[in-house]
Amino acid sequence: MSVDPLRSTVMSRIRSRDTNPELRVRRALHSMGYRFRLYRKDLPGTPDIVLPRHRTAIFVHGCFWHQHQGCRRASDPKTRREYWGPKLARNVERDGDHTVALKALGWRVIVIWECETSPADELRARLVEAFSYATELAES
Repeated sequence: MSVDPLRSTVMSRIRSRDTNPELRVRRALHSMGYRFRLYRKDLPGTPDIVLPRHRTAIFVHGCFWHQHQGCRRASDPKTRREYWGPKLARNVERDGDHTVALKALGWRVIVIWECETSPADELRARLVEAFSYATELAES
């Protein structure tokens, strides 16, 4: 099966780093006073954002690529299903493996979905909730 040149061009422009959802999360964290590192290769899964002081790893997942359950952006591909089905399923499986490995190392894992990154006030509320929970755990 030959690959459509237009499709190939479109797919080549999809970034894996510094995506708009990631930038929104980073801006929100920074405005809340959190300082972080990016893409720590020494941690399982190379988390998008790492807050070493809080031992927290944040993954900013695209709803389609990581198949966000119940999200309209996580649609099933209409073409080449024999290729996309296993590929997307493996992404989800790998995400779970990375989460388990990070937790075994004593890290807290937060997953922010692409659809949760806007509007900005909802993203901020989500982050406040995630970090207030971490503070409660540390104090008990």
